[in-house]
Amino acid sequence: MTSRATHFRPAPHGDRALGLVAPVRVDPAGERGPTPRQVRGSAWRRTGPGLYVPAHVDSTRPQQRVLEAAAGIPEGHITGWAAFAWAGARWFDGLDGNGNARPVPIVIANHRYRDRPGIRLTAERLPLSQWYVLDGVCGTHPLRSAAYEARHAATLSRAVVALDMALQTDRVSIAELVEHASTLNGWYGVEQLRLAIGLADENSWSPMEPEMRLHWQLDLGLPHPLCNHPIFDLAGNHIGTPDLLDAEAGVVGEYDGGLHLAGERRASDIQRESLFRSAGLEYVTMTAVDRRDPSRFLRRTTEARERALRFKPERRWTVDPPAWWTPTVTVEQRRSLTAADRKRLLNHRAA
Repeated sequence: MTSRATHFRPAPHGDRALGLVAPVRVDPAGERGPTPRQVRGSAWRRTGPGLYVPAHVDSTRPQQRVLEAAAGIPEGHITGWAAFAWAGARWFDGLDGNGNARPVPIVIANHRYRDRPGIRLTAERLPLSQWYVLDGVCGTHPLRSAAYEARHAATLSRAVVALDMALQTDRVSIAELVEHASTLNGWYGVEQLRLAIGLADENSWSPMEPEMRLHWQLDLGLPHPLCNHPIFDLAGNHIGTPDLLDAEAGVVGEYDGGLHLAGERRASDIQRESLFRSAGLEYVTMTAVDRRDPSRFLRRTTEARERALRFKPERRWTVDPPAWWTPTVTVEQRRSLTAADRKRLLNHRAA
């Protein structure tokens, strides 16, 4: 009995490759959990009332945080960013704009539980049709989770970013969000949700793209640009797929993060810019520095647009794809792809 208690190890939760560990309760026999003596040491970490995981388990990983929070509220359903993170969505890391961990949002049916560090509880009603169980964790369906994230976002911009990243998973569409929002009259944050839906786009590939797009729309009053829309020359050859395209003026907008600063990636970016300009497009770049103070980026955009409209260079480009091209700019188009075509055509979104 003592030997078993000394060497108890919880089994990995779900896919062994993920390295997730579900919290377990203390077991005096040491068969189903650590003994009381073990949890008094440094080898185990408390995750909630009566629940523990080995101390080496990384509590900063989004899915591990979700698993630990869900174990502590067994009657609840994870929602918002947590439901997307648990399903494996890339861009839902549970961090705020300053890199701090956000609470795991959980829907509960009653007030038996109270908020505690790392968990945010909501008693919003939850019909049976809006929740499911995935790998042993109860969560709300993507449509409900995306709407929650937008309704509770700190700002309209963050709400739009959340919707764009939810739309990128193809688990929800703008049309579905509009229909869902129509059922939420009187719910907290529904007006922000509706505004965010009007600004959202189904073809953003990363969070920085909607942030950059909103500077164009909200700060400069420009029309909604095309997002990651392929551009072709007049012979039907693919020139490139920019982050943003103001098709009215002929201005390309690109975000350059740290990966774009050196080496082959930088050389590739320079070549892309050259191709766009050769086709008669103006080009403007947003960098990480512009996030802190977007005024210079806004000025560069304004100047680029003024040049494009004033000089009106010969338009040697089009957004109309040739017959051989498979379009993937809407959720509906991507949902219609075969598994093989999804892998072939959409892998770049994870790059």
